[in-house]
Amino acid sequence: MEAFEQFVALAMETEGLVVSGALKFPVRRQTRKAGYAEFQTHGFEVDLIGANRERLVLATVKSFFGSRGVVAEQVSGESPTHSGWYALLNNPDVRGAVTRSAAERFGYDVNQLEIRLYVGRFAGGHEQRVRAWCDSQLVGGSPIRVVGAHEVVDIVRKVATSTTYRDNPVLATLKVLTATGSLVTGK
Repeated sequence: MEAFEQFVALAMETEGLVVSGALKFPVRRQTRKAGYAEFQTHGFEVDLIGANRERLVLATVKSFFGSRGVVAEQVSGESPTHSGWYALLNNPDVRGAVTRSAAERFGYDVNQLEIRLYVGRFAGGHEQRVRAWCDSQLVGGSPIRVVGAHEVVDIVRKVATSTTYRDNPVLATLKVLTATGSLVTGK
């Protein structure tokens, strides 16, 4: 699990979700062969899975701290460049197959399923367009939820104030930085 995913997993746990790392869901798709119908099965990865009695959360996590950030046209599938990184969100066939498979695999009704996009960094000027597009996409009766890094960090910082011991690298890092006066406060 990559580092930002560990932050996200901790934030998801605060909702009473049991969180697991990445899982792949097989999706059978027709290839672009012109002469005949050919199908291939590809495993589409969901970065984090969160579950409790009431709901199943499929989370796509994109940190992009060292790059331009999450681009609206890639998320929506309007741009051919890197749109595949967001196939769970922007490809209706993939999204439908993965949500049905996840619901069946874990014993949920599709209406209990939620898809989330966790974003470390948005490309300049793209955050509102990403949020608006995701809000227009219904999965299991609810829109795709977008959660930014500031929201995740706010939750994790609250968890880190607890004096209850938890063996978690994210919490340990925050507590060490706080204890040494090295943690920058504010946003």
